Amino acid sequence: MADPVEITEVCEQYCTEASRTNGLRDSLEERDVNGMVQLFKALSDPNRVKIAYYLQHQELCVCDIADLLDVSVATASHHLRQLKALHIAKSRKEGKNVYYSLSDHHIQTLVAMTLEHQKER
Repeated sequence: MADPVEITEVCEQYCTEASRTNGLRDSLEERDVNGMVQLFKALSDPNRVKIAYYLQHQELCVCDIADLLDVSVATASHHLRQLKALHIAKSRKEGKNVYYSLSDHHIQTLVAMTLEHQKER
């Protein structure tokens, strides 16, 4: 039988102080939590992370994204629809092409900071 794992990163006795926790529970609405979960789920796919990274640098058409990911245009479009549905990406049509970019600076910041955090590890 394996040795039990020693837990050293928990309190040895239960303690809670209202001065630390007052107002925290009410400061975060459930709909905001659900929105954040959906955003992180969307970005949990490697191809969608790559798309967000590429779009952080410049606007790209669906064909460019398919080429960068080495996937079909249909697959790239599928990922882009998901990112667009969650307001991570936005699109514009120019002639027969559809160009995508990140929806706003919050997403750009999220992508940049996440990559920076990863590189520090």
